[in-house]
Amino acid sequence: MKIVALFGPTGVGKTAVAVALAHVLAQRGEDPVVVSCDALQVYAGLETLTGVATAAERSGVEHRLISFLPLDATFSVGQYAQLAHAEIDGLLDAGRRPLVVGGTGLYLRAALTELSLRPPAPEGLREHWMAEVERHGAPALHALLAARAPSAAQRIDRNDRQRLVRALELLDAGELPDVPGAEGDSDGRSELWSEDVRRPTLLVGLTMERQALYAATDARVDAMVAAGVREEVQRANAAGASETARKALGFEDLLTDDVEAMKRHTRNFAKRQLTWMRKLAGVQMIDVTAREPAAVAAEIVERLDCGAG
Repeated sequence: MKIVALFGPTGVGKTAVAVALAHVLAQRGEDPVVVSCDALQVYAGLETLTGVATAAERSGVEHRLISFLPLDATFSVGQYAQLAHAEIDGLLDAGRRPLVVGGTGLYLRAALTELSLRPPAPEGLREHWMAEVERHGAPALHALLAARAPSAAQRIDRNDRQRLVRALELLDAGELPDVPGAEGDSDGRSELWSEDVRRPTLLVGLTMERQALYAATDARVDAMVAAGVREEVQRANAAGASETARKALGFEDLLTDDVEAMKRHTRNFAKRQLTWMRKLAGVQMIDVTAREPAAVAAEIVERLDCGAG
């Protein structure tokens, strides 16, 4: 049995398509389960901001790897990979269909393949560098990184606190942080864009006409605001949200009540997701512009059947 993986930019309607697909598969006698591959949906308390499936959507299909971490916890792609592999393998061994769904490209690849992920930093190192970035600021740490590992510093933005901390952790652990953004993909970018997968997979990329997508992202932000996302973020901030939790798109914008900035950053993020999707090897693209989720789900099932999935 094949995994079905759905990737696409924010606002394209991945969750709705996944729920519709699960319904079609269940009607065929299958037992599908959605496995999230989103870097921030793991946090309990940020469901509105991160677009976790609603209670109504979850009532129709089981969802895993969502809302299980406290807000003050840090999380890495290496930790996620272990959890995702266990979930996917367990489902397949039980004869159930995993639907791997999300818009975080690195986490998608981590779920579907074996990345050469670096080990976690030795105990205390992260806390040390987090304290340093709080005390001196990200640009100062970037200057330090540039002195210690110029090639790594060139590929990390001077204000990217998370990657700067990770790079300095790796240096202190005796390793060179050679691929930013991959949490230590030691084999370089080839692992991210190869066709290698752990288990047979149908990889579907959902696309939408650009202006329609931007309208959808703006509407999504408006719906979040109406649903109380400002208050959700304020509660998370008061609860001591970790550095990784605060990476959720719109977190900092909403703390300053800048909804327009959140819309702008969401559109920019959608563009980066589209770039990721174009690089994914073996992806089958489906344009969902002006289409109902049920129609898209039916097309995915056709493709699954054609591949003897």
